[in-house]
Amino acid sequence: MDTVTRPRILVVGAGFAGVECVRRLERRLGPDEADLALVTPFSYQLYLPLLPQVASGVLTPQSVALSLRRSERYRTRIIPGGAIGVDLRSKVCVVRIVNGEILNEPYDYIVLAPGSVTRTFDIPGLTDHAFGMKSLAEAAYLRDHVISQLDLADASHDPAERASRLQFVVVGGGYAGTETAACLQRLTHAAVKRYPRLDPGLIKWHLIDIAPKLMPELGEKLGRSAHEILTRRGIEISLGVSISKASAEEVTFTDGRVVPTRTLIWTAGVVASPLIATLGAETVRGRLAVNADMRLPGHDGVFALGDSAAVPDVAKGDGAVCPPTAQHALRQGRQVAENVIATLRGRSARPYVHRDLGLVVDLGGTDAVSRPFGFELHGLPAQAVARGYHWSALRTNVAKTRVMTDWLLNAVAGDDFVRTGFQAHRPGNLRDFEYLDAYLTPEQVRAHVEEAGRAAR
Repeated sequence: MDTVTRPRILVVGAGFAGVECVRRLERRLGPDEADLALVTPFSYQLYLPLLPQVASGVLTPQSVALSLRRSERYRTRIIPGGAIGVDLRSKVCVVRIVNGEILNEPYDYIVLAPGSVTRTFDIPGLTDHAFGMKSLAEAAYLRDHVISQLDLADASHDPAERASRLQFVVVGGGYAGTETAACLQRLTHAAVKRYPRLDPGLIKWHLIDIAPKLMPELGEKLGRSAHEILTRRGIEISLGVSISKASAEEVTFTDGRVVPTRTLIWTAGVVASPLIATLGAETVRGRLAVNADMRLPGHDGVFALGDSAAVPDVAKGDGAVCPPTAQHALRQGRQVAENVIATLRGRSARPYVHRDLGLVVDLGGTDAVSRPFGFELHGLPAQAVARGYHWSALRTNVAKTRVMTDWLLNAVAGDDFVRTGFQAHRPGNLRDFEYLDAYLTPEQVRAHVEEAGRAAR
């Protein structure tokens, strides 16, 4: 009896790109056409743009963790782990599942959407003492940490310690850093009213970036508007400045200033997932070089997209590549699914083409700046557009309901400034959350696959 094996489609990563790809494959492919599998350590998609609102307590963590098992067409096998290497010749993805076991997952088609990791530099003390903002755990940990600084400052009898606990430094003037500083500043500004022994004037927020402008993607006018809003709220912005070293109790800026602080938040950009380096393929500034249809040249059945792929921006031309934004990742996910289906059915793949819809920046409260379709907005109209965009982009009705309820409840009742303490038993800095030592080299991947093949024979 002949056994017909269905093609195996493996998607790596449950971010915007990976999840959108899986959902489109589930809708467009019949159950008998292919077997679908998704590699991710968590069975949820994180809505990353709203993470600063989780850190500030406006949203609960569950509100931005969208379950992958709620789809009516759910039939994708979730492999609970992280991809640590890919052998393109053998068509095998090496996966370390959450209990530490290493598996070899064969594939016929692979979609690489592993996302990005925080970009760091060789700065003394950075990974040991800085906090990141790339995961749900980091956002929850950071909220606890910020509130604990107010508690500890209130309990301290040492003026120097109290001052250092009430100073906060955010490095990175992009979207993540600006929104994080804005949202957490509002948190501390509101919370300090519940600490009668603390002088509100001691609370100082610093936002620094090596670039000459804050969020240059917004343009001159909106960037200046965001700068003015944050300055008016008491956030000290320093441009053309980074940090030269960090310790547990102070941070030294590159301009020589030494700021006593127990809170350093690092959001100075991202780089492609280290998984890309395990392929041994051509890259563009660390991102996998792919064609406009998101296929990897010279390798049948290999597609890459999102933050880890340098997808040509056909709409802009001139050699431009798509920026690592959620807007592009969502639409690339849909198109790459269509291209996988076309390849599977013997048709031609189509290039990814998308024109920018605009930008939104939520600065908390009624403060925001937005540029939808080229129109520049400030204040409440910009806030309505920003939240409307994020709300509509949430994938499930359950998530939309939770987020809207949290927004309404926070607007009416405010915050209780509670810290959970769930992660107080472990550190929460960059070194603890990135897991950068988990990935293999291309040589290690090949050796592991060959050894597993010999053992199977």
